[in-house]
Amino acid sequence: MTTWDSLYANRATRMRASEIRELLKLLDKPDVISFAGGIPDPKLFPADEFKKAYTDILGSAEAERALQYGVSEGSLRLRTWIADHMQSLGVICSPENILITSGSQQALDYIGKLFLSPDDTALVQWPTYLGALQAFNAYEARYDRLDPGTNRSAADHRRKASETGGDIKFAYLSPDFANPTGLSLSLEDRRRVLSLAEDLSCAVIEDSPYESMRYDGEPVPPLLALDCEASGGIENSRTFYCGSFSKSISPGLRLGWICAAREVISRLVLIKQASDLNTPVLNQDAMARVAESIYEAHTSRTRTVYKARRDAMLAALERHMPAGTKWTKPEGGLFVWVELPGQIDAAELLSKSVETAKVAFVPGRAFHADGVGANTMRLSFSCADNEKIEKGVSRLGRLIVETVTSKV
Repeated sequence: MTTWDSLYANRATRMRASEIRELLKLLDKPDVISFAGGIPDPKLFPADEFKKAYTDILGSAEAERALQYGVSEGSLRLRTWIADHMQSLGVICSPENILITSGSQQALDYIGKLFLSPDDTALVQWPTYLGALQAFNAYEARYDRLDPGTNRSAADHRRKASETGGDIKFAYLSPDFANPTGLSLSLEDRRRVLSLAEDLSCAVIEDSPYESMRYDGEPVPPLLALDCEASGGIENSRTFYCGSFSKSISPGLRLGWICAAREVISRLVLIKQASDLNTPVLNQDAMARVAESIYEAHTSRTRTVYKARRDAMLAALERHMPAGTKWTKPEGGLFVWVELPGQIDAAELLSKSVETAKVAFVPGRAFHADGVGANTMRLSFSCADNEKIEKGVSRLGRLIVETVTSKV
């Protein structure tokens, strides 16, 4: 029998299953109210528009091209739409500044592959997106805490990186309604991140899949827009913007993008060529047609739905959570981050919750690069209506009270 462990690369030891992907299996259990998966509500998908787009493409002379291999950079029509969209956010760019990826998760993998050598450091928020840690772990990254509010010096970050012998390659963050906390960076904090990156001569990775999902407050310019303004244009920028259609329109088509300086895009194209050649042309063409025709109206409609669910969850938390429980109050996105009272371990609570309260959530430890955060959890309100939110949060609150009481 082959002993596979002896053949795996060293980096394989740092690959872990996603707790979130495992929890998504709970969605198949009708008696469990799930606040686990940070996935869009499928009832909001524009199925009719996609049906028409695919029918029009496959019923025309475009079918031959759409079913063929495509250029690695991506469909020009879709890249043109994205470039126009980025300009509406304050980023002056062209289709040559855009690479289409198979979801923004592939973008994170490519960025890790391009920049990270073993023991190099990535600056990340505490907590941060689990998928980013998974992508960067594959390239044997080390992590240091990125916290704009503390004003840690570049010298301090360099000292930390020197302990592992690598270099600081980039700062990774999700500035708008972050997964998992739901929080956003202020304009001042965004400028601090860019200033720190300049002092460190490192890149900035701006992961922004929730940009279209603001429910309250005023929009804040993307870091890439601020960087372009300060540096004299996108070709001088150190920031990579990772966007996605997964939360705004449909996750199943697996379409995301990177917007950055052309010199770096050209390097990423080489990785794309070696990875999967190109993202499916048919899906790109269909998305371009749908985005051109309904993007603004569709995202406006979904914002109305998700805002009501966010409001319902925040109100339910106020009614049912015991003293000592804290939670964020996001202005957009899909998540509320909860800090549990006392010494409650969210992973232990989850097993009880699914079994007795019939409520699922994501324990917070996996979102921390150093494994802390045992008493935290992420709640997603995207796929539960107001009745389920009230019922689920009520059950969860009772369970937390019982757990706290049992520890006294």
